[in-house]
Order: sequence, then structure tokens, then C-alpha cells
Amino acid sequence: MIMSFFDQFTSPCLLGIPLILLSVLFPALLLPAPNNRWITNRLSTLQLWLLGLITKQLMIPLNKKGHKWAIILTSLMMLLLTINLLGLLPYTFTPTTQLSMNMALAFPLWLATLLTGLRNQPSISLGHLLPEGTPTPLIPALILIETTSLLIRPLALGVRLTANLTAGHLLIQLISTATTALLPIMPTISILTAMILFLLTTLEVAVAMIQAYVFVLLLSLYLQENI
Repeated sequence: MIMSFFDQFTSPCLLGIPLILLSVLFPALLLPAPNNRWITNRLSTLQLWLLGLITKQLMIPLNKKGHKWAIILTSLMMLLLTINLLGLLPYTFTPTTQLSMNMALAFPLWLATLLTGLRNQPSISLGHLLPEGTPTPLIPALILIETTSLLIRPLALGVRLTANLTAGHLLIQLISTATTALLPIMPTISILTAMILFLLTTLEVAVAMIQAYVFVLLLSLYLQENI
């Protein structure tokens, strides 16, 4: 039976039960459990260093009020990072290729940043909808445009993450299929295709990390606008 290239993005099921929740929670099993050697454990030390580096980078554009969001943003960054990287392993499922999941992460957090601004500084938050010095005839059009751009932010977050990961997975599957098909016919071309596949896989590892960082960084920038 010939499977479609898009079958890899279908959520796996067991006895009719979707396993996407298990795929999302699985990365948490990779985190080391506390024990008597919590400080001297090399894996824990590496993890703490990585968490500190990520937190520092995410908190740079935020003022002190935004540091309350450090746990949420860092946890989201680690979740997306581990899911994206584990999804590059063979015979695995990547939940972040599902637009519904990405929107479920983007929309509540974007709404939280928006409501934070409306509660703490309503005049400044609403002032972003109308740039200073706008000619009077253009005020209605600019308010409509700025409102649309504001409301489309969560959609842009979800679609960006979904599209980049989906495109990468499709390219890897297409080139790997070509490599396997060309092996008995043109071994030399197959070897060259395999080299391209290796380079593409390396690129996809970088894309998986960058997209997780961009997703959380944009959320932190949206938060900075509202605090």
C-alpha cells in the first residue's frame, strides 16, 4: 500500500484514541529526576546551564515587570524545542506540525499579553492602534489596519511554526524516497542524494531550534509592548 506523503502528519491512534497528548507529554520524561547528586550530575548541570541561557536570552527584551513570565516562557521554549527535535527521529510524530496545537499554544498566551496591557495601561495599549501624527482622513483606515494586524498575530505565530516544520519534514521524506528509489538504478546519484539528505537533516535540526526560539521570542516582544 502506497502511503501519502502527508500521512506522517496524521495523529497516531491506538484503539481509536489519539496519541497526540502522549506525544506532547513524552519530552517531560527526558528531564532528569532530582536525587542526591542533583548538583554534581553532568546531565543536570548541562540542563541547568541550557535553561539559564534560554531564560537570559528571553528576558533581555523585557523589563522587570516581564520577568514574572520567565517560568512560562522558558517552559514553553523547552517544550517546543524537545518536541521539534524529537520529531526529526525516524518513525516519530511531531505534534507541532498540527496547526490546531500551535494555535492552542499561541492564542491563549497572546490573549494574556493583550489583557495584561489593557489592564495595566489601557491608554497606551489602545494608542498602538493609531500612530501619532496620522492625518484625520486616514484615522478610520489605520485603526482598521492596526486592529487587523493585532488580531492576526496568534494566527501568524501558529502558521509560521506549522509551515516551517511541515515543509522540512516533506523535503526530508521526498529526498529520502528518491534516495531509496535511485539506489538500484543509479547508485552514484543515490549517494549524492543521500549527502543532500544529510545536509538537509542538519539544516532541519537548526530550523527546529530556531522556530521554537522565534515563537517564544515573539511572544516576549508582544508582552513587552503591553507592560
